[in-house]
Amino acid sequence: MKLYKSTKEPEIYHYFNANEEKLWMFRHKYYDAANKRREKKKSGFKTEKAALKALLEIKAATLRGQTKHIENENLTVSDWLDMWYAENKKDWSIKTLVQRESAIRLQMKPLLGHYKLQKLDKATYQREFINVLEKRYAPSMLKLLHTLFKIAINAAVEAEVLDRNRFTKVKLSDDAKIENFLTPAQLVVFLEDAKKNENITSYSFLLTVAYTGLRCGEACGLQWRDIDFENNTITVARSRGQYGVGKTKTKNSERTIMVDQVVIDQLEMYRKWCKKKLLSRGKKLKDVNDDTFIFISEHLGEPISTNNTNLAIKRIIQRTNLPKTTLHGLRHTHCTVLLNNKLPVKVIAERLGNTPQMVHTVYGHVLKEMEQESVTVFSQSLNAVGAKIGANS
Repeated sequence: MKLYKSTKEPEIYHYFNANEEKLWMFRHKYYDAANKRREKKKSGFKTEKAALKALLEIKAATLRGQTKHIENENLTVSDWLDMWYAENKKDWSIKTLVQRESAIRLQMKPLLGHYKLQKLDKATYQREFINVLEKRYAPSMLKLLHTLFKIAINAAVEAEVLDRNRFTKVKLSDDAKIENFLTPAQLVVFLEDAKKNENITSYSFLLTVAYTGLRCGEACGLQWRDIDFENNTITVARSRGQYGVGKTKTKNSERTIMVDQVVIDQLEMYRKWCKKKLLSRGKKLKDVNDDTFIFISEHLGEPISTNNTNLAIKRIIQRTNLPKTTLHGLRHTHCTVLLNNKLPVKVIAERLGNTPQMVHTVYGHVLKEMEQESVTVFSQSLNAVGAKIGANS
């Protein structure tokens, strides 16, 4: 194919296709991040002006150092999901690995995989992904899949394949407040009933989660060596669930937190019970650096499963007529109580093993209510000392 250089721009050319139609193209040479000489070219433009506009966009991107963005222009959503999964799977917990592999294979790729990653816009995402999934799944599942896709896109931004995440402000039809939590008064009723009517393992487990905000897998993964009875701390170092023992959800999740004396006293009492139970099964707790899992079943002395505590929660709710909640709801309760008592978001995020950004995302409605309250509190504080301030009449 013979190319004819433009008289206006040396990197613009025109040519004739098989139908003798005049078309335009550009060929731009640049250096990538590794200082390697590369060329970006694109053809098929109907006009010289269109080719020039595209060329200027490429030149602007190279000047900004966005060479990866240029080199991955033809990357599909499916291609990126494969790359993201392959590069990160060794760092994810077993639960996270299974969850993300399933979401990629069953929802993300079938619905969005064929789209060019850099061309996928908010409207298309809403129509082809969110609207379709709304008809298939409960709001909680929809929210999870939306969150997972945003995580994958954030990784593309971090890798400089995309310049920004277009999907952070996509609204779900049930983009509602988190209601899965109890008030402090309700939590007291909940724990008092657990203490009175449930076995010592269930009560100790629920008390620990309520007072720490630990995730279910983190609590199930606690070992006796993680409890510092002298300094009143618990160290979260692993997660345990239906897929076995693995890493915590994220690096932020590995943490050591202070706990209330109420929890320490209960765990000391519970440890004595565990010693007797394990001895009856021919096992023994060591005095130091014990890697035995803390929460064990009442009858077999084996580490409990999440089903044990889920059933206990259902029984408590039935007996007390409290609002329906879940084990994760106790984590929400812990966070909401701290937020309502004006603790800094950064402190709460570190305690929960989260990021401040995630706290703002999940608990934004609580923070909004606090912001509105702060306006009133400030005004009332000035009025209380006799301030006569306002617009001139």
